[in-house]
Amino acid sequence: MATIQRDYYEVLGVPRTATQEDIKKAYRRLARLYHPDLHSGSRKAEMERKFKELNEAHEVLSDPDKRKKYDRYGHNWEQAEAYEKARQEAQARAGAGTEFSFGDAEAFSDIFETFFGRRGRSAGTARGFAVQGEDLETDIHLSLREVLTGVTRRLTLSETIPCSVCGGTGIMRGRSCPTCLGSGARQETRTIEVRIPAGVQEGTRVRVAGKGHPGVNGGKPGDLYLRVHIDDDGVFRRQGSDVHVTLPVWPWEAALGADVLVPTLTEPVKVKVPPGSKAGAKLRLKGKGLPTASGGHGDLFLTLQIVMPPTLTEEERKLYEQLGRFPHPDPRADLLAAARRV
Repeated sequence: MATIQRDYYEVLGVPRTATQEDIKKAYRRLARLYHPDLHSGSRKAEMERKFKELNEAHEVLSDPDKRKKYDRYGHNWEQAEAYEKARQEAQARAGAGTEFSFGDAEAFSDIFETFFGRRGRSAGTARGFAVQGEDLETDIHLSLREVLTGVTRRLTLSETIPCSVCGGTGIMRGRSCPTCLGSGARQETRTIEVRIPAGVQEGTRVRVAGKGHPGVNGGKPGDLYLRVHIDDDGVFRRQGSDVHVTLPVWPWEAALGADVLVPTLTEPVKVKVPPGSKAGAKLRLKGKGLPTASGGHGDLFLTLQIVMPPTLTEEERKLYEQLGRFPHPDPRADLLAAARRV
């Protein structure tokens, strides 16, 4: 199954006109961001993939010669270069008086299939049978809000296909094809819109029928498969269909109770913090999580985090001092007792 590769310039986040210095700076910045050793848990595998992709892009674009070939042929620049050499050798033989027949062109079409993964259209026609197009597969990243509601995404698919004029041989009447300039291939870009349903799970493969490679000689097109990755963010954390949020509260809100505004995946809502709440206590908002396979919704859990004001006024300090003079149990008593038992 073919995989859509991201454009190397897109991977590095630079325009196609970027200088070598721009490419070097972009690589260094992203390498620090994606390095797998700086991540753990579920994000580590994702960062390893991104880091590998980043290194591949840098290896090609940091080399002026490789970059020039990539700009011309795309991701198949190495195969296209080999194909070009073979084509030039055939032209040289033809120029020396060697007869160049249709069988030679068909052989070149076979070479093209080996290098580019698809058979030239003329070769398919000559054989007289339909060939179904290859499937495509790529990754798609969704936010938790997009998982909640579903989303329509516009995808740009780029593929190298045989030149329709020369049938992928690069040669017309013994000379270089004027349409593809002898490369035997051209880049085709198409944009499609796909609908990702609400409630998809991490790792789900969404099938988009008929949006893969086109078929040959009347064959059906292949399918497009989207591998879903769900990204956590700095606010919401996913556990299955449940969502977790850390909720900061002031000491007096935890002690006395308070009505506070909290975020959800849709609109903020007000919740009541019970009097005497402790750090780490959880409040549950039923049905405010992600869609479940059974048609319901998970829950949203708020974990209380008691925070101190960054600064205290003189009046606030006096109130804390007054509070400190009241007798209270030692909050560290259980910790000290446990330490003695170790």
